[in-house]
Amino acid sequence: MRIPESELIINDDGSAFHIHLKPEELADKVILVGDPGRVDMVGEFLEEKEFRHASREFVSITGKYKGSRITVLSTGIGTDNIDIVLTELDSLANVDFKTREVRPEHRRLTILRIGTTGAIQPDIPLGSFIFSEISVGCDGLLNWYADMDKVNIPEMEEAFKKHTNWNSRLSSPYFVKAGQRLIDAFRDCTVKGVTISAQGFYGPQGRVVRLPLAMPDMLETFESFRFGEYRITNFEMESSAVAGLAAHLGHEAGTVCCAIANRYLKDSNTNYKPRVRQLVELALDKMAEL
Repeated sequence: MRIPESELIINDDGSAFHIHLKPEELADKVILVGDPGRVDMVGEFLEEKEFRHASREFVSITGKYKGSRITVLSTGIGTDNIDIVLTELDSLANVDFKTREVRPEHRRLTILRIGTTGAIQPDIPLGSFIFSEISVGCDGLLNWYADMDKVNIPEMEEAFKKHTNWNSRLSSPYFVKAGQRLIDAFRDCTVKGVTISAQGFYGPQGRVVRLPLAMPDMLETFESFRFGEYRITNFEMESSAVAGLAAHLGHEAGTVCCAIANRYLKDSNTNYKPRVRQLVELALDKMAEL
C-alpha cells in the first residue's frame, strides 16, 4: 500500500518532514536527548561525524563511537514531540521514500533516550542514574493507537488506578516495558526505575505555583504504590512514548536519566551538567556493546 503524501510528508531533499534526516543518514542505534544543545555535547564523543542538521528543536548528528555507528537526535520536550520523532524514525527505517511503500523486510532500531529527572523516593540520592524499566504514560498518547494491549501491562495499570483512585477526567494511564536488551545492559549500573511520564512540568508533576491540583496528594500516592518488586521512582516527560511507540513499531527502546531533583526530599541540584556528561559516556559505552 502506498502511503499518501498527506500522511507522511517528505521534504523536497528526500528527508523526513520534521527531523530532516534522510534514510541513509540514520544509524541502527539512536540516542535521543531533549535539549537541542545536548546533541553537540554527545557529538563530542563521536568520531567520523557525517553531518549536522538543525530544524526547530530537532538537531541531529550521525557518527561513530568505538566503531559503532550512532545517530544522536534532539526531540524537545514532551510526548507529542516523541510521537513525531518515533514515527519519522520508523518511516526512515521501514518506508521506501521513493515509492512510499512499506519495505518488505523490517529494520529494527535500538533507541535510547538520555535525560534528566526528578526522583520521588527518599532513598534515591541526587545524581543517581535511573533506567526506566517500566514507564507510566499519564500523557494519553498511546491511547490514540489501536491494539495498545499488545505492548501495555494491563494488570499493573488497574492496580495503579485503584491505588490512586484515578481521576476519570484524566487520560487513562498506560504501563509499558523497555526493551529487554537495554534493561539487561543497564541493570548493574542504574537504579531500577518505574517512571511517570507526565504531560507537563508543573501541575501534571504535582507542582503548585498558583493553581491547585486535581490530585493534591499525587506525590504521596505515587510514592506509596507497590506492585510486586516495583515502585514508582521518578518523573519525566517522554519515556512512555519512547518505549510504547517503539515496541508497537517493532523497535527496542528505553530511557535512562540523571536525577537532578528529589521531590520527596524537596531538594535539587542545578549544577548537574558534569554528572549528565558521565551518564552520556556510560550510555554510549552500553550502546556500542549492543
